[in-house]
Amino acid sequence: MQGRVFQALEAFSGIYSGWILWNLFLAFIPLVLSFWLFRRKAVKKRSPFWWALFIVFVAFLPNAPYMLTDIIHLIRGTRAGYAIWLIALVFIPIHLIAILGGFEAYVISLINQGNYLKRQSARQFVLWSELAAHALCAIGIYLGRFIRFNSWDLVTEPSDVLTTTVNTLTSRQPLLIIGITFVGLTVLYWVMKQITLGIYLRIHYAQMGIDVPD
Repeated sequence: MQGRVFQALEAFSGIYSGWILWNLFLAFIPLVLSFWLFRRKAVKKRSPFWWALFIVFVAFLPNAPYMLTDIIHLIRGTRAGYAIWLIALVFIPIHLIAILGGFEAYVISLINQGNYLKRQSARQFVLWSELAAHALCAIGIYLGRFIRFNSWDLVTEPSDVLTTTVNTLTSRQPLLIIGITFVGLTVLYWVMKQITLGIYLRIHYAQMGIDVPD
């Protein structure tokens, strides 16, 4: 048993090398910022500092749905010759937790943004803001996964990011990949949003002592 534990730890460190924690850290940056930007009741006007943090929020937002593409690490793990029990009990659960956690951070971030727009009497822009976020994230995911740009490259290498983005948006194959990613994000977001709001309502009703039918 002890030997299997060491084997699992060795396999985990050999394949993942900390990428899960790092990617989750990047994914949770926009989540944390969304609570500060959109959920604080004390916010009455948008100061320059608010707009600066909003730009950071937008720049880091693609890191959350980007976790969906980390499925490639699971594929590599299954092809590395490890035992079936390692794949079933270590690799798959870790991937599912990481991917779900990252995408849920994306969902909650946009829900917070939507609630903010509703409080600003701009309910009609909620859907459009979500679609705009999906489109920007689809582009960001492509630039991150295939071109290997990072969010901070917008500051350190802005000209390279701009040139590459323009070239990407005028090329057929990248546009096809981005389009497929956009559709996938839209569908998955809608499903996860309903689940998230449903869980929130059940918790809210439970706190109020209201019975919710199963």
